[in-house]
Amino acid sequence: MNSTDSRAQATWSGSLTQGGGTLRLDSGVAPEVPISWASRTARSAGKTSPEELLAAAHASCFAMAFSADLSDGGTPPSRLDVTATVTFAQSDAGWGVASSRLEVRGVVPGIDQEAFAAVATAAKDGCPISRALKGNVELSVAATLEQG
Repeated sequence: MNSTDSRAQATWSGSLTQGGGTLRLDSGVAPEVPISWASRTARSAGKTSPEELLAAAHASCFAMAFSADLSDGGTPPSRLDVTATVTFAQSDAGWGVASSRLEVRGVVPGIDQEAFAAVATAAKDGCPISRALKGNVELSVAATLEQG
């Protein structure tokens, strides 16, 4: 079995609402970034949140899965633009990730809108991040095929 580990470290000081911290990715692709409770619930103010990082992971994972599925079907994409919007909401059970909405616009020669949307749905269901979220978070995808 093949496997790959990805690592990130967070450092936090102070209380949840008044404190803050930093996040560092072992890959070094981004500088150490500040995190705070307010960046999760009210305003980013130049800080990130776990939900923003989850949105980044979901958007990139879906783009890769969608590209692979389109290519396997003989219609590799010229371009895919993916946005993931992760909603962090308070409910009776407390704060939690409620949904991840994927929006994709793509230029894919040799495919129509109906097929594009069907492959997008399959990629949404099949990408590893979606599979990790399935059953816990509402997942959706809106797919728009553009002319290149």
